[in-house]
Amino acid sequence: MKLRIKGDSMRIRLTKTEVDKFGKEGYLEEHMNFGNTAFTYALESRNDLENLSARFSNAKMSMIVPTHMKDEWVKTDIVGYNNNMDIGNGKTMFLLLEKDFKCLDGEVLEDQSDNYENPLVSCS
Repeated sequence: MKLRIKGDSMRIRLTKTEVDKFGKEGYLEEHMNFGNTAFTYALESRNDLENLSARFSNAKMSMIVPTHMKDEWVKTDIVGYNNNMDIGNGKTMFLLLEKDFKCLDGEVLEDQSDNYENPLVSCS
C-alpha cells in the first residue's frame, strides 16, 4: 500500500494482492517505524458512509471507503474513487484511492510484479 500526502490531499494506491485482501477483509494497515515510535496508515471499509472519508487519531491516518464502493472496486476495472471531504472552515481534503499500475518509464526502483497492467500500454 502506497501513501502519498501533499498539503490537504491523500492518495492511496494498492497492488493486485492488496486489492484482493481489502476486498475480503475490508481492512489494510501499514506501519512506518521511527525508532520507538510508529506512524500507521490504514484503509478500512464501513457500511455507514456514502463517500470516501479520512480521519487521523493516535498517530494513525485512515482512509475510509464505503462498503458499496469497496465491493464494486475489487470486482471491476474501475481504477479508483475520489472525494473532496469537508474539513471545516471552508476547506476540503482531496482523497484518492487507486489501483497501482506498472510504470511506463524504464527507471523503476521497486518491484512492480504485483501491479496492474498500465492501460496506456497498447498492443500492436
